[in-house]
Amino acid sequence: MSTAHLTINLHALASNWRALDAKTGVETAAVVKADAYGLGAEPVAWALAEEGVRKFFVAAAEEGAIVREAVGPDAMVAVFSGHMERDTDLLRNHRLTPLINSPEQFKRHTGALPGHPFGIQLDSGMNRLGLEPADWAELRYEALAMNPEVVMSHLACSDEPDHPMNKQQLLTFKQMTDGVKAPRSLAATGGILLGPEFHFDFCRPGIGLYGGMPFAAAKPVVTVDLPVIQTRRVDVGETVGYGNTWTARRPSRIATVAAGYADGLHRAIGGGIDAFAGDQPCPVVGRISMDLITVDVTDLPYNPDRLRILNGHQTVDDLAEAAGTIGYEILTSMGSRYSRGYVE
Repeated sequence: MSTAHLTINLHALASNWRALDAKTGVETAAVVKADAYGLGAEPVAWALAEEGVRKFFVAAAEEGAIVREAVGPDAMVAVFSGHMERDTDLLRNHRLTPLINSPEQFKRHTGALPGHPFGIQLDSGMNRLGLEPADWAELRYEALAMNPEVVMSHLACSDEPDHPMNKQQLLTFKQMTDGVKAPRSLAATGGILLGPEFHFDFCRPGIGLYGGMPFAAAKPVVTVDLPVIQTRRVDVGETVGYGNTWTARRPSRIATVAAGYADGLHRAIGGGIDAFAGDQPCPVVGRISMDLITVDVTDLPYNPDRLRILNGHQTVDDLAEAAGTIGYEILTSMGSRYSRGYVE
């Protein structure tokens, strides 16, 4: 096999959900947008449904249709983008819950699907999605009379516990939802860790389920194994890869493995990460190219046939730090060339 293999541990995923659920006294939902952060919406949503999750969140109606097939008819499947044009049939046929973001969406939804479930998304200060306070004041009475399934907002800085924006948004959300009887939600993974006053009626973790920060206690969910295409000897003074960025200072053995920035291993990563033969780290050297990575395996007593770049020793957040990005981007960038397997 000449493509990298990605293994998703659904046991670890479920364990992470249970651990986050245990930190609250309220219901815990799950965010499975972007194909469950790149790990496969159907198997991930199914595993979480088996664990007891009854509320799921996706970015778009098309994603919701896939999740509905996995979780059955009874769970709520909510759509962050709300009721977009040409979404009506998808929302109706798959009983999806659009999260209304604007007066235009509210008008579209009540006109096209009267009596169909919906939720309300409020802008509490992030200025990304949701009804502005003035729009909410105008729509509030009418919308609440229709019994929305959820009234929610999203925190901008929850991964920074001491950031003043957290308290500011909490206060704004409380003011905007005072007296609301519909279930309220403010906290994703970071919000759960901020404590009970952010939890309201239910929480909706995303990245923490998949092994990412800010949930430091998360179990790793993903391992990535890279097949070695070729191993070569490199003399002192010879260079490796584009731009001659790495020069051998000793007689070396270099393994070329089948993965690159087309597979979500960003070119910006450069050095500073390892690939592993069992527990033995082997430094990645030279530039990451589109399809290939070069690894210094000189200290191994054998030529490996594969190396692992994601495991319990090196996480998505380690790769993200080396690339100057976040774990979310690493996970969701893992492309279609990976063969995939699931541990149930």
